[in-house]
Amino acid sequence: MYINRGNHETKEMNRTYGFEGEAKHKHGEQTYKVRNITYTIAILSPEGTKRYFVVHGGLFSKDGVTLDEIRKIRRIGKQPGQEGLMCELLWTDPQETPGRGPSKRGVGIAFGPDVTRRWCEANGVTGVIRSHEVRQDGYAVEHDGLCTTVFSAPNYVDQAGNKGAFIRIDAEGTQKYTQFDARPHPPMRPMAYASGGMASLLM
Repeated sequence: MYINRGNHETKEMNRTYGFEGEAKHKHGEQTYKVRNITYTIAILSPEGTKRYFVVHGGLFSKDGVTLDEIRKIRRIGKQPGQEGLMCELLWTDPQETPGRGPSKRGVGIAFGPDVTRRWCEANGVTGVIRSHEVRQDGYAVEHDGLCTTVFSAPNYVDQAGNKGAFIRIDAEGTQKYTQFDARPHPPMRPMAYASGGMASLLM
């Protein structure tokens, strides 16, 4: 099992969306610092069964990026910044139209099905599996089957009404999706520990 790093596993996002406040409140300053260091160790893009490219965000603002380049990213102890390969791995999203476009988030880019196809062919990758965006059914197969979004937080921030899902891939590369609904949780308002005004970056 691999745990890959997401765009919220950064100091800035932890502060903005309340993880810093909650962690310090419940566990203390030192535990929070250790968790921040741990996040930087998490893999950016493990290669799964049958060479699926697993990533939080998506693909890149330029063609020609290789798996070897991604493996060489110096991630440990580093924050992703607002541009570059690490940022794009964590922040980009697929779009329906060909080519590339601006991101609705203001960070990263949007990439089309042609970008996904070229990148997969160039790197010998079966497909891209990513998360980073709510999907009402918990998952969506996009870009002619080459890009799958899997979102595991049901009823995101107690408002989206979406299912959650996870994916299993067997040794032959067959994908199986499991969907689930939100469960009751303690009576605390969403984002109770949040400290910033970045709601537009929430999803």
